[in-house]
Amino acid sequence: MITSTPSEFIEALAAPGKLAGLDVGTRTVGLATCDAGWHFAGPAETIGRTKFTADLERLRAFTVRERIVGLVVGLPLNMDGSDSPRTQSVRAFARNLAPLDLPVLLWDERWSTQAVERAMIDADVSRAKRAERVDALAAAHILQGAIDALVNLPAPE
Repeated sequence: MITSTPSEFIEALAAPGKLAGLDVGTRTVGLATCDAGWHFAGPAETIGRTKFTADLERLRAFTVRERIVGLVVGLPLNMDGSDSPRTQSVRAFARNLAPLDLPVLLWDERWSTQAVERAMIDADVSRAKRAERVDALAAAHILQGAIDALVNLPAPE
């Protein structure tokens, strides 16, 4: 189920626990996880996209193995906040995650990949290593932004 707001996302969670972040690209999906207390997000892995049914099974295995209770999917909005064809594709991908039976929060990911690329360049990471890790690191960047916002939501009345 795709939730409309961070508050709805928290309400939809069956139990507290680990979240997964997804950076959905045309060829890969970067995956990240955070601790159950939602303090720190870190990169997990990158999966190559194939047929969606195969991708879904890999994501299912990942969520079961990592004991994930909710998904944060990066939403690539235009700089003015409007949708693009890429945004539409990610929304469709998120809708198709319904068989995982986990709440899904779409999170603005503007600049996430660029921020991660810049940090890796500053750290003098080779081009090959950057290409290998950028998607999972971007997923961690997206997830960290989301959990920082989620833990600072006002308590429900």
